[in-house]
Amino acid sequence: MAEITVIGSINMDIVALTNQYPKHGETLFGHSVTNLCGGKGANQAVACARLGKSVNMIGSIGIDAYGKEIEKNFKQHQIETSFLKRVENESTGCAIITVDATAENTMLVVKGANDSLNEHDIQEAFSQIDNSKVLLVQMEIPEAVVIRAMMEAKSKRMFIILDPAPAEGVTKEALLYADVITPNLQETKHLTGIEVTSIETAIEAGKFFDQTFGIKNCIIKMADKGALLYENGKTTFIEAIPVNAVDTVGAGDSYAGALACAIADGESLESAARFAAIVAALKVSKLGAQSGLPTIEQLNEYCVENNLTYYGLRTKQLR
Repeated sequence: MAEITVIGSINMDIVALTNQYPKHGETLFGHSVTNLCGGKGANQAVACARLGKSVNMIGSIGIDAYGKEIEKNFKQHQIETSFLKRVENESTGCAIITVDATAENTMLVVKGANDSLNEHDIQEAFSQIDNSKVLLVQMEIPEAVVIRAMMEAKSKRMFIILDPAPAEGVTKEALLYADVITPNLQETKHLTGIEVTSIETAIEAGKFFDQTFGIKNCIIKMADKGALLYENGKTTFIEAIPVNAVDTVGAGDSYAGALACAIADGESLESAARFAAIVAALKVSKLGAQSGLPTIEQLNEYCVENNLTYYGLRTKQLR
């Protein structure tokens, strides 16, 4: 069975490139538009697969052209698709994404078939999953499904990574089942009320998660400033890898996927977070939430070229 199980959203991304976003009621001309496989769950599953891990994908798609293309993409990445739910009465989820000249993005998501996933689907899937080491889950599917998945994973002693995105869908109950959460700046502010602008405020947010929610481990992603690992009261700042950013869509998903891969390999949270920082840096330097995700071979080549290392390279360990 697969080392990593991912449960989450599956979408087709319609990505438009433009110099700047149109204002309300304004019409602007963009550069190009492309259809790309996406969705936070699907992105994270592909991230893990491209980094060399075996992956189960649990999610829901429509019986339509987008669903067929997405399933074909999963199979090309050797991702286990037997747990996919295919529904007739809903279209495959879709995200309309605009990327501007600074590589930042806006996103409008139509959930579609993603909302058809239910607790029975999760129980049925986990009855057949025995050897996964890590569960990777987000909040773009119904909350009851997320909580059921984490409960099932707990019973099988899997390490649970919760990417609390979007933050509006996160409740205290969902947070409590996670072994580590990985909020970005916006999600951290929504959940804690703290605007993270420095290492000090990131530490403050980490303490808030611990003291208010009982979350002992979190990684607060601070975009190009780096990340703050809060682990049982101990804090470690991990610097970002400087790159020329082309597309930030999927950066958080690449980070979550890389984190899961390292944990599956038995690495510590710090080692995993350092690995994830390199993967995310390489991702944002390329276009596409999935097409821009690095393979393990590309990652190793990038590390050699840029004098970087991580636990999987034999030169030295980044600890």
